[in-house]
Amino acid sequence: METTLQDLRYGFRMLRKSPLFTTVAILTLALGIGANTAIFSVVNNVLLKPLPFDRPERVMLVAETWQGLNGRVSAGNFIDWQQQTTAFERLAAGQVFSFNLATREAPERIVGNRVTHNFFSVFGVAPILGRTFAPAEDQPGGERVVVLSESTWKRRFQSDPSILGRTVQIDGSGYTVIGVMPANFDPLQSREEFWVPVAFTPERKAQHDEHSLFVVGRLKPEFSMAQAQSEMDTIAHRQALKYPQEDGDRGAHVSALDDVLLSAFRPGLYMLLGSVGFVLLIACANIGNLQLVRSRARSKETAIRSALGASPRRLLQQLAIESIVLASMGGCFGLATAYCGLRWLVRAAPDIPRLDQARLDGWAVLFTFGATLLSAVLFGAWAAWRTAFSDTGRGLADGVRGSVVASRDRVRSALVVSEVALALMLLAGAGLLLRSAWMVSKVDVGFDSCHLLIGRVSLPSSRYSSSEDSKSAFRRILEETQRLPGVETAAVVSNAPLKGSSTNGLIPEGRPLESASAINSRFNLVSPDYFHAVRIPLKQGRIFGDGDRAGALRVMVINEALARMAFADQNPIGKRIACCEGDPYGKPVWKEVVGVVGDVHAWGLDQDVQPEFYLPIAQAPPAAWDWIQRSMDIVVRSTAKPSALTSSVRQAVLNVDAGVPLYDIETMEQRISASLEQSHFNTLLMTVFAAVALLLSAAGIYGVLSYLVVQRTHEIGIRTAIGARQGDIFRLIIAHGMKLVLIGILVGVLGALLTSHLLSSLLFEIRATDFITLFAVSCVLVVVALLASFVPAWRAAKVDPMVALRYE
Repeated sequence: METTLQDLRYGFRMLRKSPLFTTVAILTLALGIGANTAIFSVVNNVLLKPLPFDRPERVMLVAETWQGLNGRVSAGNFIDWQQQTTAFERLAAGQVFSFNLATREAPERIVGNRVTHNFFSVFGVAPILGRTFAPAEDQPGGERVVVLSESTWKRRFQSDPSILGRTVQIDGSGYTVIGVMPANFDPLQSREEFWVPVAFTPERKAQHDEHSLFVVGRLKPEFSMAQAQSEMDTIAHRQALKYPQEDGDRGAHVSALDDVLLSAFRPGLYMLLGSVGFVLLIACANIGNLQLVRSRARSKETAIRSALGASPRRLLQQLAIESIVLASMGGCFGLATAYCGLRWLVRAAPDIPRLDQARLDGWAVLFTFGATLLSAVLFGAWAAWRTAFSDTGRGLADGVRGSVVASRDRVRSALVVSEVALALMLLAGAGLLLRSAWMVSKVDVGFDSCHLLIGRVSLPSSRYSSSEDSKSAFRRILEETQRLPGVETAAVVSNAPLKGSSTNGLIPEGRPLESASAINSRFNLVSPDYFHAVRIPLKQGRIFGDGDRAGALRVMVINEALARMAFADQNPIGKRIACCEGDPYGKPVWKEVVGVVGDVHAWGLDQDVQPEFYLPIAQAPPAAWDWIQRSMDIVVRSTAKPSALTSSVRQAVLNVDAGVPLYDIETMEQRISASLEQSHFNTLLMTVFAAVALLLSAAGIYGVLSYLVVQRTHEIGIRTAIGARQGDIFRLIIAHGMKLVLIGILVGVLGALLTSHLLSSLLFEIRATDFITLFAVSCVLVVVALLASFVPAWRAAKVDPMVALRYE
């Protein structure tokens, strides 16, 4: 212990004697360790921490499959699954809705969930106040009750402990509060603020062709997920035989809930964690180079200590403790860097599940401690070993001459090569993401996004139970909006582009009337002026007019993608398609195609165009209002800045119904930008990490060449004395630096090609092995290396031969 304390004091004293080295090393480590800890905290909280349920690995999501896609479940299928399964302790269902909550100031739109009474028991989470639903409350005509989230209870009701038994107005109806769930209970990561019973009617329980539910289940201890999947396959097959029209080609798929919720975020977050790990390795390589240079400068000191009796083991211990002291100081500053970086990430990052709960917890501190020790080993081990076991006589001789040996150091060269290779891999990743983002920015969205304002309106079912009431309300809202100053055109659509939407299976005339013939297409219910408001180009036929009303010929407008899939090279105008409803005798209702409009990237600019169809709001099937939850987007094309119309449009809606709010208000350009937030955020961080890696690599190249000039000063003097010109010396140093860089580039290109598949899921219309990107980033590295090599080469060229010859 006494020896260790002596080494600690000596280590601090030596670091104080080299303030420039100590400052550079600590800042470099703080950057590398801090960035790693911040990103690890995000990855740990989002991906690695188990969901806050009882035995979360046993909680499954059970979905229907159709045409290779997982989707929602019909109430009839859910009831049958519930009755037939033996693999699940219990199955529960729900349907996420948004509801109008009455407040003192103005109505607000909040997200809620209609669930079966056993929903909470699937997750094994108890309320912090009150109770959850009783089976009797989950029946038609049962008492209207609601369970609140803790965040809603605190924010809207000031944590009032007497909330139980109080009545709140939701969608115009009174609900009695019976419980409060803990703040971290958000099983679908949809920011649900309350839950009400779904209370299936007998008619809905018999419905097998309305797919709107999510189904969760808890596996029995003796069943695995594979066994549950096998059982659900059997049940789905029975359903297909029993209901061939509705379930003929439908299956069932069992997956872990956490996989479903988080799989979309795994590639990007793991990519960032790997990238920031590269930054730490480059930082360690840089400090390793500094330590090697410093060990050469201290060769006389270690030689004297060895001559006085210090064993190699004793010297190794002292140098190792010095490295640990340096790494620990870097780790402390790294924690401060991580704290600031994590706060920025939480504010700046797009909507990532559980990110807002990320903290520098014990795991993050443990990670920092591990990264610190790893850093100490990586950058200090070789320098300490070589110094401790160096030749004593040679060290004393070097010290007497006042110079260092001129032998080339392969270790320092290898460190520079590794820095360049890692930097190139990071630059390649950033380059691919930048090129992908550029390709996305060039995508034609399919309509004119300028001067468009969008807001959503949801009508409460208690006051707008009939389709005529809903149509009338939206017609009056459009009339009020159209009269506003600055409004060029106003329209409504069930879902404006770049947000979620429902789909429907369409069967073109001439194909068998069975689900296997259906084309899965995005469903849109629109007012006649929608195409004018959004300026989607008309390609064939016509768009909707006032004549397309209830009782008239049922019509539809389709996009080009659907026209190609349904009718190939034929003219689609006048053709008929069955969709969305049936007649009283169960036969399909045909709709005539009257127009074809341009394709719209409705699911996102980085997503392929999908088949899409539009129905006039006046001919909406009665069931369609339940599909869209009586919610529609108001689309307003303005003559000036669209955001200036926000308050006016909100007031126009309140003029029609004071209990109905306008929510999710944004311009279309804001919506487009928001749809790309995740990819842009990944690209930004990757680019920052690559830039830091490039700077650290340049510093490493500069350091090695500067030391090379010192090493070879005597040689340079001799070369100059026998006739070498300044240009020859300049090229000699540059050539040495470029040799290391080219080797590093070759290794980095091979590494980038080997790891390229990890980026494939994050790219758009760019191959992960894109050679243009690899060539471009290699050129960038060469230019930066030349700049880093210039100063050492210039100094070498200016060496005075007389001074150099006296150097020894």
